[in-house]
Amino acid sequence: MMVGASLIDRVAIVTGAGQGVGEGIARRLAEEGARVVVAARRAETGEPVAASIRDEGGEAVCIETDVAEAASVRRCVAETVERFGRLDVVVHNAFTGGVPHRLEAARIDKHWSAMSRTSVWASLFCARESYPHLVESSRRPAGDGGGRLILITSPSGVEGSANIPLYSPAKAGQRAIAKSLAREWGPDGITVNCIAPVAASPSLLTAFERNPALQQALEARTPLGRVGDITRDIGSVALFLAGDDSSYVTGQTIVCDGGSFLGL
Repeated sequence: MMVGASLIDRVAIVTGAGQGVGEGIARRLAEEGARVVVAARRAETGEPVAASIRDEGGEAVCIETDVAEAASVRRCVAETVERFGRLDVVVHNAFTGGVPHRLEAARIDKHWSAMSRTSVWASLFCARESYPHLVESSRRPAGDGGGRLILITSPSGVEGSANIPLYSPAKAGQRAIAKSLAREWGPDGITVNCIAPVAASPSLLTAFERNPALQQALEARTPLGRVGDITRDIGSVALFLAGDDSSYVTGQTIVCDGGSFLGL
């Protein structure tokens, strides 16, 4: 049951919300009263999430969106504003990743293109198309708005990681975008931040099934001794960054991984 009200009437787009971290964030924002757009590349994954949110008393719609295409992002933003009359929060989570590999085995043209377009390029598309509406949100009275852009990056974008030499710089690029836009958009009252999560997404759970030792190793290096929950743990950090309580936080990366990485 949706019971919160800290984001009542505000409108949020969450990309890649058809599963995993994006789904957890969409559900958590909806729990607090946000009207949520589940922006998914395929309606067959996005619409069940939107329907489930509605069944639980929230307000959500699915809009098919390919974040790697600027025109698709533009249509998503336009349809959101046409439907709801405003846009306050954009969470870019969608990402096309790959399997672990060493650099000499990587097909840079193929793998880098997919990763960079859905992380770096898509972050820029989401930012550019949403900017006018986020400015408008920030001009509303306190408690009724506040433009927020949240990019989902990775601890690997901070500390690097062996055997994913293309993934780490793609995710680091998102952190650079957040820092740059935080400076550029600060005078407009818009905050721009990143979340670097480790959570029980479908892809990670599948990896655990294939290699139980991976789960044991990850939990062993994590002080809290568990993998994050997509809604309770990661979604709640997104909720903080989307709401009024974070109005003085911008240009930051919140690493939400149970303490596995302590380098900041």
